[in-house]
Amino acid sequence: MFNTNITAFIAIATSLSFLFFPSPPKSSYHSLYISSSLSDNASISHHLYTLTRRPHVAGSQANAEAAAYVLSTLTSYNIRSHTVSYGVSLTYPVSRSLTLKSSPQDPPTTFDLRQEIYNGDPYAGVADEVLPTFHAYAKPGSVAGPVVYANYGRVEDYMTLKEMGVNVSGAIVLARYGQIYRGDIVENAHEAGAVGVVVYTDRKDYGGGGGDAKWFPDDKWMPPSGVQVGSVYSGAGDPTTPGWPSTGACERLSDDEVEKREDIPMIPSLPVSAADGDEIMRSIGGLVANDDWQGSIDAPVYRVGPGPGIVNLSYAGKQVISTIQNVIGIIEGEEEPDRFVILGNHRDAWTFGAVDPNSGTAALLEVAQRLGKLQKRGWKPRRTIVFCNWDAEEYGLIGSTEWVEENRELLASRVIAYLNVDCGVSGAGFHASATPQLDELLKQATQQVQDPDNSSQTIYDSWVGSSNYSMIGRLGGGGSDYAAFVQHIGVPAADMFFGGGYPVYHSMYDDYIWMKKFGDPMFHRHVAVASIWGLVALRLADEEFLPFNYLSYAYELQKSAEDLEGEVSDKGISLVPLFKSIEELKKAATKINNQRKAIEENKGWGSMWKNDPWKVRELNDRLMTAERAFTDKDGLSGRPWYKHLIYAPSKHNDYGSKSFPGIDDAIEKAKNLNTAESWRFVQHEVWRVSRAVTHASLVLNGELT
Repeated sequence: MFNTNITAFIAIATSLSFLFFPSPPKSSYHSLYISSSLSDNASISHHLYTLTRRPHVAGSQANAEAAAYVLSTLTSYNIRSHTVSYGVSLTYPVSRSLTLKSSPQDPPTTFDLRQEIYNGDPYAGVADEVLPTFHAYAKPGSVAGPVVYANYGRVEDYMTLKEMGVNVSGAIVLARYGQIYRGDIVENAHEAGAVGVVVYTDRKDYGGGGGDAKWFPDDKWMPPSGVQVGSVYSGAGDPTTPGWPSTGACERLSDDEVEKREDIPMIPSLPVSAADGDEIMRSIGGLVANDDWQGSIDAPVYRVGPGPGIVNLSYAGKQVISTIQNVIGIIEGEEEPDRFVILGNHRDAWTFGAVDPNSGTAALLEVAQRLGKLQKRGWKPRRTIVFCNWDAEEYGLIGSTEWVEENRELLASRVIAYLNVDCGVSGAGFHASATPQLDELLKQATQQVQDPDNSSQTIYDSWVGSSNYSMIGRLGGGGSDYAAFVQHIGVPAADMFFGGGYPVYHSMYDDYIWMKKFGDPMFHRHVAVASIWGLVALRLADEEFLPFNYLSYAYELQKSAEDLEGEVSDKGISLVPLFKSIEELKKAATKINNQRKAIEENKGWGSMWKNDPWKVRELNDRLMTAERAFTDKDGLSGRPWYKHLIYAPSKHNDYGSKSFPGIDDAIEKAKNLNTAESWRFVQHEVWRVSRAVTHASLVLNGELT
């Protein structure tokens, strides 16, 4: 009896010990995480230097070596890590040629299609490892035709050409980078009747505006021979395994089946430099282009053609099933190990990748290093933190998509949020995009981190006070690895970076020297993005209640619905179901916020033996899964992989974020057809979104109807 009493007493004393000898609160570790004692700009600089010593395109030996470096670095921080491999369809250039005959009497000009090294270039010895300039997944073939200038290659640019009486059929389109995804530049040209596309880098946008502007290595601007390469594939994941992972001896679509899916371009294309684009432009006659279509101050007058210049374009590529490797690192949660907070960045680059993507990779390793230091000081996360270093993002978000498709059900049931950093740093100024329930959390994190360019204020102060301040963006575009998480399985997500568009994007000049001179000379912006990224992750992983606010989501939907009203008000389309569902979401969001407050107020001595942990868990599950309710199993009409009915890419610009993408697609189609049936389909899409919003409200309420 005595022994039994002693045992019982020890058990009770042990269970109560946390009240008398508590471990430090999680928030103290969060403050320590962002302190200067843990951050290390020297190690970030070293990581970036190491990762960018050679070009490391997906499927290459150099990229496999970069994966090994990430794996060994995570392991050295005592983070359990492994690689996950997939065999995916990638394309590489075999041959390219581009010739211009300016007029019948002139000899043809053959372009060498080479990016030039500069005097003193420390990477000259490995410059031949840079792939020849090309578009991944470009249509092989040889085409010729008179040149038509189509500005940025947008749908509205072709409408302007039509109004000017310019016939694009049978032509080679010359378009400039800068406004829409390159794959959509090619697709829009094909739809207009063009037989091929040449996409160039205009000095007005990337070369400092021309005139006396200098270029890299003397300034940040793209050199005249610089070329932006990249993918023209409009899908996500391996084109041969749409919707399922490329594992082992898996099922694959044939080339004909891939082509029928319309994610791969139907006409050949090539990217060229500003110098080559300028020469082609000088061969074009016809009407003078509009003022906003013109070039830099020392450029020729831009005309629209067609001709008299004739371009011959030829491209041949090879398609290879290549091995890619994602690197995964895991810090297991102590109390809720089955709930995941995921941090992701891709590793593969078209060339050296100092900005895109390895500024983000260096920041990822910095976050891991700091969390490793916290672990040594006694910190353990409440929930599991997962580090993901993706491969083959540049080809079409392939590494992340294959992993999400392989782990779909597990991720859909367990992931709290996905936090993405791609081009972590390209200059000054913080930017973020997110699903709206994360807005307040992002703002709060930026209020705790010092501005790397002004130590007298926080990032939030400079963010809100800047002349180009824009509120938090949305994740409807297909521009990075958040796409599979948000748009395919409905996981709350955020994406963040310093800078924005930068002139040497996807060229061989995106190297460590450019970063050291122009992007972030002291690597303080890298430290800052790692601070915000990690702090958001810590709060999601550690806070008892998930810091989500669905009222922000409801207000964002309200604003988007009001914007929609003007487009359909005279077409007999009723948005009443949508507005009604949004009101229900507001009520559900308010209710769950109040329930959370009530549980918090009841905590303490009086409720110690109550079932509060289960109440907290149940409430958090509702907050976690409400985002899933915005998805639909059938996906968007004609784009079934995209399941999210609130956020997905614009049909004519993969980078463009659209609210209510299904409604938007239906409106565009109805405007073209202008039939009663096409407008009825718009109403159907309104109902679909309304039902999804209603489902989200039911999840937040947590009660059966």
